[in-house]
Amino acid sequence: MSAPRPELPTLPVTFRPTLTRVVLLSTGLAMFLVITVIALMLERLNAGERASFVFVAALFFGVLALLSRPRVTADDTGVTVVNLTRTRRLAWEEILRVNLRSGDPWVFLDLSDGTSLPALGIQPGLAKQQAIRDARALRDLAESHGARSDDTPAGSDTPGNG
Repeated sequence: MSAPRPELPTLPVTFRPTLTRVVLLSTGLAMFLVITVIALMLERLNAGERASFVFVAALFFGVLALLSRPRVTADDTGVTVVNLTRTRRLAWEEILRVNLRSGDPWVFLDLSDGTSLPALGIQPGLAKQQAIRDARALRDLAESHGARSDDTPAGSDTPGNG
């Protein structure tokens, strides 16, 4: 009889650094509002200068929104990794290992083509324990849905140890 498997999350499931996302979007919105209000209140500014203030505020908000974009979505057929500017769809069989080692800024996926893909949607920055739980859940999903090779031992990776 084999050891009981941990309960897998219900698919589809999305992993994202929620606290980081809230901080980034809240800060971006607050800064946009403050800069816009200042631009409208300064009487010495002409319309073009006010517009440039609002444009800079919108640009600043856009950068923070871009930084809040990363996520990892798993469903029955595979995983979608959304990083800052790129999105990549992976079949479960392409994911050999899910790594989150001590000191890593985010999860890395070892892929069957010999490359490693950073998955910024799981990052231990502001919520380390949540990131470790998410990495373990993604690892368990990959192990249960994907094809493991004989040279990849099931217990070789323990996210968050260290």
